[in-house]
Amino acid sequence: MALTPSQIVAKSDARRGMKAKSYKLPTTLIDKIAELSAQHNISQGELLRQAVELWELSFNTQHTE
Repeated sequence: MALTPSQIVAKSDARRGMKAKSYKLPTTLIDKIAELSAQHNISQGELLRQAVELWELSFNTQHTE
């Protein structure tokens, strides 16, 4: 039996360990995310991933001294 397009996407996402997530954010933050991702030629998801990693590094550094 053939898979529907949404089933194909769901299967691909599961295989890659990806999951869709939605948040309500201030429009100014959404605009900044879009601007920065365009400036650096990366996806908005990648920008958020990098931001979280940097925040975690900064937080861990500040709280282990």
